[in-house]
Amino acid sequence: MSPTAGKVSGPVGAGPLCILAASVLWGTTGTAATFAPQVGPLAVGAAAMGVGGLLQGLVAAPRIRREAHRLRAQRGRVLLGALAVGLYPLAFYSSMHLAGVAAGSVVSIGSAPIASAVIERLVEGRRFTRRWTTGAVLGVSGTVLLTLAQAARTHPGEGSRSAGDAVLGLSLALVAGVSYALYSWTARRLLKGGTTPPATMGALFGLGGVLLLPLLVIVGDPLVESWPNAAVGTYMALVPMFLGYTLFGRGLAHVPASTATTLSLLEPAVAAVLAVLVVGERLSPPGWGGITLLLGALAVFTAPPRRSTDAHTVAVPDPVTPDRLPPPAQAPREPANLGHTKTDHLPVDGFPRRGREAGT
Repeated sequence: MSPTAGKVSGPVGAGPLCILAASVLWGTTGTAATFAPQVGPLAVGAAAMGVGGLLQGLVAAPRIRREAHRLRAQRGRVLLGALAVGLYPLAFYSSMHLAGVAAGSVVSIGSAPIASAVIERLVEGRRFTRRWTTGAVLGVSGTVLLTLAQAARTHPGEGSRSAGDAVLGLSLALVAGVSYALYSWTARRLLKGGTTPPATMGALFGLGGVLLLPLLVIVGDPLVESWPNAAVGTYMALVPMFLGYTLFGRGLAHVPASTATTLSLLEPAVAAVLAVLVVGERLSPPGWGGITLLLGALAVFTAPPRRSTDAHTVAVPDPVTPDRLPPPAQAPREPANLGHTKTDHLPVDGFPRRGREAGT
């Protein structure tokens, strides 16, 4: 029997809580990036994931050396995950730059659970449970509603983003969502293959950081032109990326990738609220309705499973069958040589005589 997608086996535990904590930290990245407007999205992405990934790789270097044989045995997955790690921040921050912090982050993270579940279905044969489907429908509905709310206010001449920028930004957000799902799945597979969370995340993000370094050298000059810009880059690398993905790796050790990416729907909700409260973006009532649906999806996935009280589910003793009956009690044997019954034929030497001589 194949496993089920997004199966939640119990109440909220350490794994889901780690994912939720990481999502809150990730939700601050879009707002933090607005404090360095001179820094382009490619530079922000390369600095955040590049420096943060290298830091993860350095901290986990002893574990990576000890588990190098396991990582080499799965080198294809390591390389695939590292490529996804390198692509994700470039698409993610570009989508927020073009479509807005709220819309870019919501579509990026909102599309990841569907992509992750499709990957698990195609590769692992994992089935879609009713609970996962309910949560996914709520999450996708919230994502679509919030996206439409953002697109409805892109009117030329009002200082808002053009429709072309919004479409390109949302397309890049979908690329980011697939990349996020892909490296989450590869990390989960490495963990199931026997590598520890520090070695897994250190290898994927360390190699991803190496891939981003050339781009950081090319476009990263604005990060060192002022202290505010440098502070934003440092915060992005240390808090959302290094600390956030450390928590994410610990969470992936306990939940499937499809569940982890769905729990990450908290990130766009946090990002949208911060975009309104801090950046000054505006959300219409449909936009707030989309956030409510996203929170509803989180409630579905984090609520403890309902215990059935149906009488048909009450455990009953196994029926007693003949092959399970205890052996019948045997009657006690009669003591030998009581009276003179059928023992008179026994000779002194104890061996019976044959035929009539035995008296039988």
